[in-house]
Amino acid sequence: MTATDPRDLRGAAAWEEAIGELERRRAWAHAGSGPERAAREHERGRNTARERIALLVDEGSFHEYGTLVTTPSPTAGEDDLPTTFVCGLARIDGRPVAIGAEDFTIQGGGAGVHLSRFKGAFGGFLEELAHDYRVPLVLLLHGVGGSVTIQERKGYPTLVSTMPSFPVFDLLDRVPVVAAVMGPAAGASGARAAISHFSVMSSAHGCLFAGGPPVVRQATGQVVDKLELGGAQVHARVSGVVDNVAADEDEIFTQVRRFLSYLPRNVWELPPRVAADDPPDRRVDEVLDIVHPSERRVYDPVALVEAIVDRGSFFELAPDYGSSLRVGLGRLDGHTVGILASDPRSLAGAMDGPAADKQTRFADFFDAFHLPIVYFADVPGFMIGSDAERSGILRRGSRAVQAIQRAQVPVITIQVRRSYGLAGQGTGNMKGHSIRLAWPSGSWGDMPMGGGIEAEYGDVIAAAEDPAAKRREIEEMFAAQSSMWRTVEYFGVEEVIDPRETRAALTHLVGLAAGAIEPGRKHGPQVRP
Repeated sequence: MTATDPRDLRGAAAWEEAIGELERRRAWAHAGSGPERAAREHERGRNTARERIALLVDEGSFHEYGTLVTTPSPTAGEDDLPTTFVCGLARIDGRPVAIGAEDFTIQGGGAGVHLSRFKGAFGGFLEELAHDYRVPLVLLLHGVGGSVTIQERKGYPTLVSTMPSFPVFDLLDRVPVVAAVMGPAAGASGARAAISHFSVMSSAHGCLFAGGPPVVRQATGQVVDKLELGGAQVHARVSGVVDNVAADEDEIFTQVRRFLSYLPRNVWELPPRVAADDPPDRRVDEVLDIVHPSERRVYDPVALVEAIVDRGSFFELAPDYGSSLRVGLGRLDGHTVGILASDPRSLAGAMDGPAADKQTRFADFFDAFHLPIVYFADVPGFMIGSDAERSGILRRGSRAVQAIQRAQVPVITIQVRRSYGLAGQGTGNMKGHSIRLAWPSGSWGDMPMGGGIEAEYGDVIAAAEDPAAKRREIEEMFAAQSSMWRTVEYFGVEEVIDPRETRAALTHLVGLAAGAIEPGRKHGPQVRP
């Protein structure tokens, strides 16, 4: 018998060898670094890259690209390894996303600089896909950034100033960008968390840094643990690089899904409205127990917000950074809103540098994605003192005022109590659709009366025969002049409302805003100041 010439085969038989090779390569790629490395990750409470994607996206929705890309082995003479970056298109709660996950088990998830084209995580195919399809980008970060082994395969060092940044920063002006720090992330991988609209980090395993402990030790001689260098306590509380912290990977995925649920898929669309079973005109009697009219009494602004928005809809962002200002997403009669709220429990509600940066970033973000801003204002002014001055509070605070003033979406201010100075100016804007609703506990002016009297009349009071009596006399004079009701009588504020009417007033205005906002590109890019 003579062997059949493959060229004479037809149909499936003709394709058997080629398809078999494809299936073999797919199986090799999906095996990743092998069962031992996967088991090691599982023992640490972490999932592999493909497992993470499968757990986050809708079942069966992931379409992978670049599956068969290879990575040079760190050991000379050994076969190449699968890709360090798993990416593709998928759906989360039925909505399309571009998603990528660094595979730390393969060369530390290092960037594929040896490839003819970057796959993603800091520019490249995946991010161009999100840019041009106008879909949210979700990055699951757990990588070392660069790798000397992968660099060696390329054969020459890259002058990084010649590398295009497109579309890393451009994306921020087009689609929601989410970064989840699942484990150690260094260099470009770590920076990607900062170049996002929302970042969340694993408290047990997440950490990020410009250079990891070995690099720090070699460059500075400092010996430092990775979590001490760049863990959640550092970046969620001190630097503000990371917004939220999660106890485990399941909670990370829950937060990512929830964040995306409030947003349009790009700036050319309006935010989705969801069905709401919370009556829009519900009286919020409980706010009278939450907030005391005296500015000497503190209250919980999160409890206040949660009482007013649709039940269970408030999702706080960056809760541990810039704590005198609370920020989050919520819904009013099913419409998404961005929320800012002064917190008198921290610095008496004064705006310091971190709080100013926080307002700048999120006001820009809310504006870019067409979310009306609701501001619960109770701010005595910018933080004062030598530490505040050294931190650049005037520059950072002025930028926060600018962010609110230039917002194109309606800014609806609920004047809970105080609003003084330039910080007070940063709680609303004067565009026609922006409204100020004052509670009868309101108090405002160029500066708080006590500080103003001391600055203007300190010498007069000190020289008086009875300084205490003189101070009382001056205070009584200015108290009559600075009453909020005088402002109301001259139409210096649009309306005074009973605090219990706040939800009804807001749902009415937010419902109107949905028909007044025109989707389109906004100013940007939306990066941390």
